[in-house]
Amino acid sequence: MEPLPEVTDPRIIDGRKIAQGIEAEVKKEVEKFTNERGIKPALATILVGEHPPSKLYVKLKHWACKRVGIASEDHKFPQETGQEEIIELIETLNRRPEIHGILVQLPLPKHIDEREVMMRIAPEKDVDGFNPLNMGKMLIGREGFVPCTPKGIIRALEEFNIDPQGKEVVVVGHSNVVGKPAAIMLLNRNATVRICHIFTRDLKSHTREADILIVATGVRGLIKADMVKEGAIVFDVGITWQDERVYGDVDFEGVLPRVSLISPVPGGVGPMTIAILMEHTLMAAKLQSGEK
Repeated sequence: MEPLPEVTDPRIIDGRKIAQGIEAEVKKEVEKFTNERGIKPALATILVGEHPPSKLYVKLKHWACKRVGIASEDHKFPQETGQEEIIELIETLNRRPEIHGILVQLPLPKHIDEREVMMRIAPEKDVDGFNPLNMGKMLIGREGFVPCTPKGIIRALEEFNIDPQGKEVVVVGHSNVVGKPAAIMLLNRNATVRICHIFTRDLKSHTREADILIVATGVRGLIKADMVKEGAIVFDVGITWQDERVYGDVDFEGVLPRVSLISPVPGGVGPMTIAILMEHTLMAAKLQSGEK
């Protein structure tokens, strides 16, 4: 991938800059924790198959580990690997005290039940926040390990001193990875939240009402300028790979003149997601060592 241009427009959310701030804090805390406890936080990743974007995402996560001083292990399996073999590795990693976080890169091949796999990760090592126990805690407002992308969105809102309370939020996409947890986390912050998806009638009538619009569908250019309220805040979480390039769900050039803030693709939500993963891995190490 080509290097991203420097962000100069104040309306564009520079996810790389926010991520650098998070990583700098994590690096400092990792060093302190390691010196005081003699424990190095460690993350294990599991990748199944040869999906090029997934391979890149895992590589980026390991590079981030190196930057902040977190140890990492990379476990790779061929596409045809059976579910039981993946679960067996997860249970081994669950038992290893020197591994503090476990991440299974999604999507998994169709013959593997993602929900079953996520249920097998020990909740205290579930740094991606997909175990049902962690999802349930989030639902009742006790956010611990939550999905990293929605937490990155919350962090970006905090960075710009934007309080979601009372704001109209529309989330397009209802996946367990982004859509549902983003909606719940914003409900926890007293926003008024609407969730739209592939079966929603007249999507435009909903998106035009949003003070904060979060789009996570993987449909390139789905959101056009006439679908966005003047002065809205837009988070583009969708990713489409085409001709060796990555595109978002939002027609960025068309929408930019209408918004007060927008996250680009790439360079927006992605870097923040990885930085939150680093934060969660440190948090997991601290909790497993008995630190509050």
